[in-house]
Amino acid sequence: MSEEKVAIVTGSARGIGKAIALKLAKEGYHVVISDILKETAEKTAKEIESLGSKSLPVVADVSKLEDAQRLIKETVDAFGKLDVLVNNAGITRDNLTIRMSEAEWDSVLNINLKGTFLCSQQAARVMMKKRYGRIVNIASVSGILGTAGQANYASSKAGVIALTKAFARELGARNITVNAVAPGFILTEMTEKLPDKVKEEYLSQIPLKRGGTPEDVANVVAFLVSDAAAYMTGTTLIVSGGLVM
Repeated sequence: MSEEKVAIVTGSARGIGKAIALKLAKEGYHVVISDILKETAEKTAKEIESLGSKSLPVVADVSKLEDAQRLIKETVDAFGKLDVLVNNAGITRDNLTIRMSEAEWDSVLNINLKGTFLCSQQAARVMMKKRYGRIVNIASVSGILGTAGQANYASSKAGVIALTKAFARELGARNITVNAVAPGFILTEMTEKLPDKVKEEYLSQIPLKRGGTPEDVANVVAFLVSDAAAYMTGTTLIVSGGLVM
């Protein structure tokens, strides 16, 4: 990188978000760790600093406008700029559709979809002035396939894919690219809690016969925010070991 760049990764205290944050730090970015887990976020920020990059932990609930605004403001106040936003924050509240509560529906849509919208909206206002920006939204193959027991999650991630395209069309003229990454079965704390039978069923459908790692996703994100992907926008890259083709 010819100049120092600044990235925000939401939901980056652990899991896929942490892997993305560490990958960007290794690529030379200063990284803002945004999460609701204060102590874990601070620990991840220290790991990034040990790699030689600057880091700032910010406790924020991305589903709240005031938190999204504060996240962007604190980033610009600390680093004077914002080049990259990775919308990774997400939750699951699985249940069969006929049993799903309104609270289970709302909480997932608020974090996964509304949070992506709010953070992108606030970041875009900064990026438009500079006429440069990279936004990457973490979707899911669930948003492409639909997943039984995950009507809320699948709907939120399908929404993220559509939102990615809408933002890409609106922001392209300002040299801001907006893309999505749709991970498949990735080995994280979230998937570790799944019953062994469910894990085996997933693995049986994956041509590469293994679960993905958070680093597999992080590598694709790093590509999308790089100059190598400067002519890509509005696209969704699937990282699923062939689960979705």
